[in-house]
Amino acid sequence: MHPRPSPIAASLYTLRDLNADVIILHGPHGCCFRTGRLLENDGVRVVTTAMSENDFIFGASDKLEEALREVEELFHPQLVGVVGTCASMIIGEDLREAVNNANIPATVLTVESHGGLSEGDNTEGAIAVLEAAQREGVISSEETERQSKMLKQATFIEKTRGMAQGKYIAPSYGDDKEEVAQELLTAFEKGEKIALVLNAKKETSYLFSDILKVPFKDVYPENTATVIANLDLETGLPRIRQHAQNIQNELDKEGLNLDIITGGLDEYPVTGEKAVEFLINENFDLVVVAGVPHALPIEKLNTKSIAITDGPRLVEPLKKLGYTWVVTELDAHAKTLGTDKIVASDFGTVLRKR
Repeated sequence: MHPRPSPIAASLYTLRDLNADVIILHGPHGCCFRTGRLLENDGVRVVTTAMSENDFIFGASDKLEEALREVEELFHPQLVGVVGTCASMIIGEDLREAVNNANIPATVLTVESHGGLSEGDNTEGAIAVLEAAQREGVISSEETERQSKMLKQATFIEKTRGMAQGKYIAPSYGDDKEEVAQELLTAFEKGEKIALVLNAKKETSYLFSDILKVPFKDVYPENTATVIANLDLETGLPRIRQHAQNIQNELDKEGLNLDIITGGLDEYPVTGEKAVEFLINENFDLVVVAGVPHALPIEKLNTKSIAITDGPRLVEPLKKLGYTWVVTELDAHAKTLGTDKIVASDFGTVLRKR
């Protein structure tokens, strides 16, 4: 009952992860404009065919052909994505025919996406891109199958444990960060057994990894936290693997070790389960989960817990799952697009000041 991410936006992000040079949105110039502008910060050129009312009646294939040729002239891309929108898909525009007519030298992926694709879940747009990439030989069928499975699991988690449960969830900014920070520091001071779990998604991991950089060991050298993270370097599309490598390199420079690696950054729907398999036998006094905490079955643990999320509409579901405290980090995507370094989080800043 409240707005959720769009399949069109998910198509754009997935094309970005494939290292597309240019994305053409075939639709009105306002469609998904914020996502398009943000992705420019990640080095992707996002343009539009700017369909208007007249095009909704007579079609706009000529505009798409013109945009493709102009993109070739301006940017000389190697990989281009053409993404449909509600307007172009409803009137039945043939994206592939326009691409064939334009005949530019780049590899062009055509993505039949729109705001209500399938059930309207954002992951449907990502899967459509993967299938297009497989058709054009950009990725293997095995990688398409693996990622599609992860995306479907992500949808299941959102519908059963997250903000897509079918009812209205009011936004909330969670517990007071100062108070939660004091609870965490007190646990360190008392010598309690603490686990820091990164279960993050794609580039937002640059923000959620900040909790791992907080210098707890300098203040509490006799109480070292166990660090669990989904930072596998061999899993995912090239850009995603690079994020994991960048974060690990930065943590290494700080002398911070990862005790358990649960999987890759695109495997967050299942890496939470893997983290709990370890946690459940270790009797931790406090567990901190950053990134996508609702993908970790905290209800299986009998312990105090802190969830760090970027979703104000996730505060209520996280509390119901059993998290003791929930703190929010706003605009995680906007803060992390275009970066290759860990970004200071609001909660991490509060901890450092104390």
